[in-house]
Amino acid sequence: MAASSYVHAAHRRRPSTGRAVAVLLLVAVAAVVPLFGPAAVLDGTGEAEAPGTPGITFLRTVLFAALCVQAGEIFVRRLARRVPGAPASVPPGWGWWAAAAGCVAALGLASVVASGNLVPHQPSDLDVGGLYQSRDGRLALLEVNAFVVAALCARSRRPDSAVLPLAAVVVAEALRAHPATEDTPLVGSGLTLVHLTCATLWAGGLLYALRTLRRWRTTAPEAGVAVLGLYARVAAVLFAAITATGILSTLRRMPPDTVTDQLTDTAYGRTLLAKVLLVAVVAVLALLARRRLKRSAAAGSLTAYAPARAEVVVLGAVVAVSALLTAVPLPIRW
Repeated sequence: MAASSYVHAAHRRRPSTGRAVAVLLLVAVAAVVPLFGPAAVLDGTGEAEAPGTPGITFLRTVLFAALCVQAGEIFVRRLARRVPGAPASVPPGWGWWAAAAGCVAALGLASVVASGNLVPHQPSDLDVGGLYQSRDGRLALLEVNAFVVAALCARSRRPDSAVLPLAAVVVAEALRAHPATEDTPLVGSGLTLVHLTCATLWAGGLLYALRTLRRWRTTAPEAGVAVLGLYARVAAVLFAAITATGILSTLRRMPPDTVTDQLTDTAYGRTLLAKVLLVAVVAVLALLARRRLKRSAAAGSLTAYAPARAEVVVLGAVVAVSALLTAVPLPIRW
């Protein structure tokens, strides 16, 4: 009897240990990529590193992660409502904390814009009024205000209403990434809008789907597997859209006859290559989880969890590398 109790106790501890390891890995990725990523991808390219690139990369990592967490919760909560017999009890929302973190990151990015795209060292370096006079400044203020509204929505009786301010953040990021001086900026913004929306739902949705599966593992394991299955079907469409828009955006940035050289000779190309490789790993883990999920509801609830959790960790790395991609110099159009 004592041995049996020990086995059950060990079984209960393993998921908690795995979750702690996953969190530590995500934190490590969030710190390592901004700190060492810029120097690594710029080494030997002859390109100059912009002032404050590591800090800007970190702030964008936090902003993108906050967007993923809150949007993913809204997305999967709506999927869960379609599952017959799903429990009313759902995982506690992280939306407020995510929105608060996103607001702080957006404020940090706005301060960089207010100081002429330089890292401010003292309050006198900031020209807050100038934010209203430039396109980048207005977009930065829009993101700050959108996260404030998203935080208020998360605390309200209708947390799903945060979808509107979060959509505003996505639109602002899409416009910011393609200034008016670029060729066909609206086309680029449209591609980025679809790409970022789908990536946000993919990464954030998986996190909340796994939290839901864990929450219902004893009370309604079949419902938890059903939620993960619904997410998996939508995620396949999201992945297709991410791949298509990513390819088109790459061809806009780098003409087809220069892609091979720029993937290894420019910081943008190296970062993009790292992102592609990480997404390939995510795709393999996703296929493994889906295959295990299809075997049976009972087995899927246990066997699909491990590769799906690893998928979340790698997606965290993708988010950090995507943030780095926005901070390195744009590729050269030869």
